[in-house]
Amino acid sequence: MKKADLRLKYKALRALLSHTEIDDHSLAIANQLLKLTIWDYNFYHLFLTIETQQEINTDYILNILSGKDKNIVISKSNFSNNTLSNFLLTDATTLKLSTYNIPEPIDGIPIANTSIDVVFVPLLAFDLKGNRVGYGKGFYDNFLADCKPETIKIGLSFFEAEAEIEDVYKDDISLDYCVTPKTIYEF
Repeated sequence: MKKADLRLKYKALRALLSHTEIDDHSLAIANQLLKLTIWDYNFYHLFLTIETQQEINTDYILNILSGKDKNIVISKSNFSNNTLSNFLLTDATTLKLSTYNIPEPIDGIPIANTSIDVVFVPLLAFDLKGNRVGYGKGFYDNFLADCKPETIKIGLSFFEAEAEIEDVYKDDISLDYCVTPKTIYEF
């Protein structure tokens, strides 16, 4: 399938999920992540849940990272150039919903993209080759292109892999892993 069709399909599938299903699937994904050998790094980038998009509840992952005393990096979106500015999440960080209902830090300690070791990547769909479909603005492709080559990229999905995304572009950044409630895919 093409990206546009996959976006429609998976937005519709997400809309069918109840709050309880989202919560149960999110917890299952967090438990799956504990099976990966990714916990010896320092800086972990985590997206914060956009509830209006029926996204994965990343609070469970946030709790794991906090419990392991990791540096948690969150981002602020710049819609004029489709980039992310990254900040260290601390007890003093104040979050505010953007006009797109994205929880974002108002300000904070900036973190360079090249400092980030692991990125948990939001997505709508992915395929068996590690290609992903996001919301289509390129925020994460732009961000991941600026990370160091060895940064581990982990997609999080409520749903299993598609066989193939037909219209992958040369600038698309593929995943190293994708984790669903039932499966860990390694690419």
